[in-house]
Amino acid sequence: MSIPGQGTAVSWEEPGGPAKRASAAGLQVRALTMQTSKRVEIHDLTETVAEIVRASGIAAGLVTVSTLHTTTAVLVNEPQTALLDDIEHLLERLVPRGEDWKHNDPRYSDCDRQNADAHLRAIMLGNSVTLQIEGGAPLLGEWQRVLLVELDGPRKRRLSVQILAAG
Repeated sequence: MSIPGQGTAVSWEEPGGPAKRASAAGLQVRALTMQTSKRVEIHDLTETVAEIVRASGIAAGLVTVSTLHTTTAVLVNEPQTALLDDIEHLLERLVPRGEDWKHNDPRYSDCDRQNADAHLRAIMLGNSVTLQIEGGAPLLGEWQRVLLVELDGPRKRRLSVQILAAG
């Protein structure tokens, strides 16, 4: 697995037009879109999420990042290269791609992508993370990053970022 560098295009927007800044309390939602380039890969979304939180004007609250797909996952972890390779190896050991999954069998399923492993891996990893906002930024530990795990790419992926102001 790898974390693509600066060349990865990630964009975000306010659904329905420019966002209004929250005053004391409120909810803001942003749509995040990106194109993945491999079947299995990890993208670091931390800076994009931090930018969205900064633009919201909310100093304290919660931010939730959710994937809108059943074959991707969102998690918080360290993006160290060897660890990412270990994650990929673990997923392959726990949910092998070549296994005879019913979802891949035309007798049981109309899915032609042969991606049962991606669905099962996404279930194990989870589809969202919620972080505290402190001082206008997501609260993360020294090595923590917000990561999107692509499990059935390359594909265009959409995520939702919801920001809830405290107060």
